[in-house]
Amino acid sequence: MRFSPSFLDEIRARLPVSEVARQRVRLKKEGREWRGLSPFNAEKTPSFFVNDQKGFFHDFSSGKHGDAFKFVMETEGVSFPEAVERLAAMAGIPLPTPSPDQDAREKKHASLVEVLELASQFFEARLADRDGTQARAYLAGRQVTLALQKEFRLGFSPADRFALRDHLAGRGVHREAMIETGLLVHGEDIAVPYDRFRDRVIFPIQDRSGRVIAFGGRAMEKEVQAKYLNSPETPLFHKGQGLYNHHRARKAAHETGRVVVVEGYMDVIAMAGAGFAECVAPLGTALTPEQCELLWRMVEEPILCFDGDKAGRKAAYRAIDTALPLVSVGRSLRFALLPEGVDPDDLARSSGAAGVADLLNASVSLIDVLWMRETEGHVFDTPERRAALEQRLSTCVQTIRDASLRRHYEQDVWVRLRRLFDARAPGKPFSRRSPASGRRFARNATALSKGAPVEISPTLSRSPMLAGRIGMPMREALILLVLLNHPVLIGAHAEDLAHLDLTGPEARRLLDFLIRHGGEIAEAEELAGALDAAGFEPLRCRLQNLTALSSLWSVRADASDADAEATLKQALVLHRRSGALHTELQRAEAALAQEASEHNLARLRDIQAQLSALEGTEAVIEGFGEASGRHRRDL
Repeated sequence: MRFSPSFLDEIRARLPVSEVARQRVRLKKEGREWRGLSPFNAEKTPSFFVNDQKGFFHDFSSGKHGDAFKFVMETEGVSFPEAVERLAAMAGIPLPTPSPDQDAREKKHASLVEVLELASQFFEARLADRDGTQARAYLAGRQVTLALQKEFRLGFSPADRFALRDHLAGRGVHREAMIETGLLVHGEDIAVPYDRFRDRVIFPIQDRSGRVIAFGGRAMEKEVQAKYLNSPETPLFHKGQGLYNHHRARKAAHETGRVVVVEGYMDVIAMAGAGFAECVAPLGTALTPEQCELLWRMVEEPILCFDGDKAGRKAAYRAIDTALPLVSVGRSLRFALLPEGVDPDDLARSSGAAGVADLLNASVSLIDVLWMRETEGHVFDTPERRAALEQRLSTCVQTIRDASLRRHYEQDVWVRLRRLFDARAPGKPFSRRSPASGRRFARNATALSKGAPVEISPTLSRSPMLAGRIGMPMREALILLVLLNHPVLIGAHAEDLAHLDLTGPEARRLLDFLIRHGGEIAEAEELAGALDAAGFEPLRCRLQNLTALSSLWSVRADASDADAEATLKQALVLHRRSGALHTELQRAEAALAQEASEHNLARLRDIQAQLSALEGTEAVIEGFGEASGRHRRDL
């Protein structure tokens, strides 16, 4: 059986290679790739890799390489048609029925692609000749260089109502094909079909393979009612199922590990001109589930960067409702929030690459924007209003289908609500809790009633959200907190502390002060006074707030010095090990760049695995507490 390219593309779009390979190989995520033991040879060190962004697998032990179809053929010993049948069933796509009608449809599909390619060439030629003088001036004013015009195949449609129609007719294209591709406007009340795009800058819309499937047009005259006009839905073009610039962004996204979603064609082009080729845009619609799936096939956390006006903010908020039922581990969104009245095009032209990079680096998480949407502009001064907020957030969170992720969202929202309301009663924002979390909520209720600090879970204590609030990695904060509460340890470990490499300047200044002066102070209260007098009070208070972490009780001032010292020693060991591994990682990356050998790749992967295992390790030893007469709390 012969399968059409569009049918095979549909299977590839629905089935990541990792999902197919996982039927036979136990895969582990590493960066943007998956790794596992070879399904072709017996081995102890994994040499089988899958890259969903590029759509292929590679097995170093056997040299085998290919897409999902090739994987099934190699592992199951079947022919290509049989592999297609199995993957089509796995993707839930019915096989095409061989028939003269099917062959005719495929030929028609190919002929429509040819018609649109001819139209695109016509528009490009009109932009370059005398007709396109005004359009070229407009693009120059928007800082769209000639190189960008050629890269994005920009064009111009003359104001003549029949310019394109007559040109295509002269090339042998039938009127019905022009109508079916959306190039002509027709109808019962229209005696003579005419060109849809007139006096507009033209933006060809291409599919994942780079074939032109539709057009967008920007009017040159201000009084035209529709500033931007897109092709209608056609057999080739379904606006909710594609992304503008998708075929170019895929390669760039693999290289940068990032995809940026902007609103319009000019935003994409301006961002590309600033050096950010990994940009795409929805095609005149709100972000759809199908478009989310395309984005997640490129990266785990696409960044939405919509205009900084009311409409842009609404588009970002709508995207939350679309994404929440679909998110899971390795599938979420981030948001780059633009100032009021600024769009990505403005930012790229006015601030250049540095300004865009700063904005993207400051992107915030999906839950941050969900919280912003539900709280901004509201006053929560009554129980009814607070209950309404709680209900709205609960309704949103319950749409998350991934049970594990949903629990983490519930916990994060609970902490935010308590902090916002400064509650004196525990409440029950969500009904689904584990016994452990229920016990913790009960303890928090007692703590709140007495004005004591609220305990949070070890998982949340290691989260990036808390690390961001402290201003440093959690392990570094732990080391400094031990020293603040147990200054007697500073002198005993002065040599190790002097060689400690901390991340931020604020933390390094505090450590330097402790080494120089802390060893002379034996009491935590006296040290706190000295720190406050030296200007460290804000940082000291942030660190002291970490005593709310139930799993780290051994670093508190009322813990024994012996327990605190054991915690400090393990934290120092973990910190040194992390630093050493990052140094080794840099060397391994340099070696792989110099020589792309299997040995160098395996070394790099091994170091990455060690770092992954080390990350999040707590510097708390089971069994602490006997010296101080306290025991680990039930978590």
